[in-house]
Amino acid sequence: MVYYHFAELIQKQAEKYGNRTALKYRDNATGKWLKVSWAEFSDQVTLTAEAMADSGMGIQENIGIYSQNMPQFLYTCFGAYANRIVEIPMYATSSPAQVAFMVQDAQIHTLFVGEQLQYNNARIVQKQMPDVLKRLIVFDSSVRLNPEDKTSVYFDDFIRLGNNAHAESLVKIRTSQALPEDIATIIYTSGTTGQSKGVVLTHANFLEAMRTHNLRIPQVNDKDVCMCFLPLTHIFGMGWTCVCLVKGGCVAINQDPKMIQQTLPEVRPTNMANVPRFWEKVYIGVQEKINSSSPTMQKVFRDAIQTGHDYILNYRRKGLKAPLKLKAKFEFYDKTVFMLLKRVLGLQNGKFFPVAGAPLSDKVLEFLLSVNIPLYYGYGLSETTATVCFFPDMNYEIGSIGVIQPDLQVKIDPANDEILVKGKTVMSGYYKRPEENALAFTEDGYFRTGDAGRLEGNTLYFKERIKDLYKTSNGKYIAPQAIELSITNDPYIEQIAVIGDERKFVSALVVPNYTLLEQYAKEQGIAYASHADLARNERIRKLIQAHIEERQCELASYEKIKRFTLLPDPFSIENGELTDTLKLRRRVVAEHYAQEIEKMYAE
Repeated sequence: MVYYHFAELIQKQAEKYGNRTALKYRDNATGKWLKVSWAEFSDQVTLTAEAMADSGMGIQENIGIYSQNMPQFLYTCFGAYANRIVEIPMYATSSPAQVAFMVQDAQIHTLFVGEQLQYNNARIVQKQMPDVLKRLIVFDSSVRLNPEDKTSVYFDDFIRLGNNAHAESLVKIRTSQALPEDIATIIYTSGTTGQSKGVVLTHANFLEAMRTHNLRIPQVNDKDVCMCFLPLTHIFGMGWTCVCLVKGGCVAINQDPKMIQQTLPEVRPTNMANVPRFWEKVYIGVQEKINSSSPTMQKVFRDAIQTGHDYILNYRRKGLKAPLKLKAKFEFYDKTVFMLLKRVLGLQNGKFFPVAGAPLSDKVLEFLLSVNIPLYYGYGLSETTATVCFFPDMNYEIGSIGVIQPDLQVKIDPANDEILVKGKTVMSGYYKRPEENALAFTEDGYFRTGDAGRLEGNTLYFKERIKDLYKTSNGKYIAPQAIELSITNDPYIEQIAVIGDERKFVSALVVPNYTLLEQYAKEQGIAYASHADLARNERIRKLIQAHIEERQCELASYEKIKRFTLLPDPFSIENGELTDTLKLRRRVVAEHYAQEIEKMYAE
């Protein structure tokens, strides 16, 4: 297979596939899915590239993209690649302060923005630093521009600017001179433990990622329909979208994350990259459905799940021939119970669902595999162009995070069990951070992931995030992420932040599932006027305490949550308590809830 430089990938695919659908997206006004052919995709990329060249954007200049998933996001990315320009993605939920940091750090003169919120925030930044951020280009034509704004232009108007012979010639020259060593993107980390850093990824990094994924997953092909749900700002979201484009598949762009429950049944994708939280919610939703069913149906559901577990995990996973009775029983449930479940979710055509970005509990993973949802659990980082490892088709180990990618070297630091990675997908370094780079790599060139694990043959196991480790005042080390993971599978618990660093015991801030609590309160005759009332109610507290105790029965005594506080409002990106990839910013949470935390430790 030929792996084209991203500067020419879309044009080459257009030559091969022509009028076949490359992209589709939902028109929010009509609810219809609109199609973009490979030829049209190529035309839009070319027009974008020529406009960039005509407007004076230089080779390896940094531009920003501050938007939710939209076709224009991809046009801009590949238009930049054709010009040897560096694209810097920003989450659509980023605050003006976060945008300002990236604009200043990377000296971004041109920023492409999505909708009204991104435009408004970008204008705040532009007023703060007009000498740096000189121009905004707006994707959504319905955005209302500020009357004082004399520099911004709509994307549709922008791409008309380069429709001339000089720009066309300049882009052709730049594309022909594109090098694997050119920087493709700078992805700023979400900064859970400190200031955000720009991860520098070259086209060589992406080319190697495409090659190794093709070796591992030949079953993904040009007949596939990929649901693009994760933000394209996320290396996992962008990386998987690129895999699908390289394979020639159709990419369905989910523009609004809140619409995913509606768009999945409309698209019925064959594959979709996602983070564990999505699948945890699927698991909780199915469990709620089972528990609310009649005793007879509960028995049927549980027998179906056990049958799937026995067949898939005990036989198919190991390449063994199952007993005929078990095989027949599984096939019956697969065509009835499991297919009904997948149809409701819009996953009935699914054949490959990669999941990574955070730990996924074995319980949730085994359940989803047992109902024949083809999850491929893995592990990676922005610094490694996403994938380090993931499950093979067969002989995967539950409890592991998968098998190492081809030609990637992984070893474990004996000093602290840190996972070390070396290979062609590893970043060239952090942008303008020589001191950070010196700390990030070992003397023999391995990247320090910051995660602890163990290696058995070519299979990698995750232990904990090293920087997240807490040491209690009694000298015991605890991994808060592991404790949280054991509890968030409970339907009554929506979010949890474990506290314990330099404390006498472990405590937690808990955001319960208020939908279920309201239902429980109604059944039990508990009066309340707000979530805060429910959080203060002693009977509610006892209910949550019982659920926490049940979930942590396998933890060591020093790991168990001794006290907890129920919060009326969830942790959020807007409040800075979550990163854009929904990971806890523990320092921010500790600051915001310092009073509640101190109260739990008061004698």
